[in-house]
Amino acid sequence: MTVFQLLMLGASAFFAFKIYEHIQTLQEPQDSENQNHDNQESQEESRSANAFSTFSPEALVQKADTAFEEEDFVRALALLNEADAKEPNNSEILFKIAYILQKSGDNEEAIKYYKQALELDKENEYIHNSMASIYRINGEYTSAKIHLKASLDIDSENPITYYNYGNLLVDMQSYEEAATMYEKAIELNPDFVEARDELEKLDNEK
Repeated sequence: MTVFQLLMLGASAFFAFKIYEHIQTLQEPQDSENQNHDNQESQEESRSANAFSTFSPEALVQKADTAFEEEDFVRALALLNEADAKEPNNSEILFKIAYILQKSGDNEEAIKYYKQALELDKENEYIHNSMASIYRINGEYTSAKIHLKASLDIDSENPITYYNYGNLLVDMQSYEEAATMYEKAIELNPDFVEARDELEKLDNEK
């Protein structure tokens, strides 16, 4: 079973428990002679995604952030999925779901959520950077380059983007261009140790 399948199994179990728990607290005692099956179905259908728990989407996201910091990715994903059910089309929630999936190694599923998040927030440089990272790992260099350029168009002063761009160009064997990117990252952040290390490697290979 893959990591993502384990995550989704945990999320499904979490949702099932929450729905059951909430229904038990809301459902009034019924007289079986006076209530029929159709009425029961009608009551069940009236319960929306908000029946998962009493927490607001904002509270769920905060709890998910705490779970993520504790490296409890299963709980974090479950909380974010519940927040997504309560508040669909929230770019922050979708981005965080994608990030957890990426951290868990399921890049294919992560990219789907990143795309949804980007549709809702086209000027988010972090989404572009994250997507570029996955495309680079997959060897889809052209797509990675497109997203890194888009990120720089949004914010041309982010040293991390230049560093990521440098790493991509190294993979593409464009070493002089990569050095330029690392130099720019260091210019913006003189304490960027990783960029200095990569630039030094390139200098030593000349």
